[in-house]
Amino acid sequence: MDADALKSVPLFASLSDETRKGLATWITEATVSEGKHLVEEGDYSYDLFIIRDGAADVLHDGQCVAELGPGDFFGEMGVLQKAKRGATVVAKSLMQLLVLSSWDVKRLRRSAPDVYRQLEDAIEQRSTQSPA
Repeated sequence: MDADALKSVPLFASLSDETRKGLATWITEATVSEGKHLVEEGDYSYDLFIIRDGAADVLHDGQCVAELGPGDFFGEMGVLQKAKRGATVVAKSLMQLLVLSSWDVKRLRRSAPDVYRQLEDAIEQRSTQSPA
């Protein structure tokens, strides 16, 4: 992953160049096709996904409750709280994703506490909304 490319990702935009460079070594890039089930409701969560390009539907109990696009992320609740996935996420188009393992997300607490706090804030906001 190119550290400079992370500047265009809202979650990482405020990081210093040095922190972004370190973070880039942990990130895996993935391309998925339309229709791919990225995560399944009820499964355990081991990865955090950040959408670089494309769109996905968030389904809860089979109903679409949200649409995600570039800059959005999902999986933070399961990774930070060891909770089961609250929804299924399905690619609506060809997608480019950035993926951080649960281990790497834990490293964020030390190296990029501001990003870690953003993930915690997202959990808080989402827990008061629909189960995306």
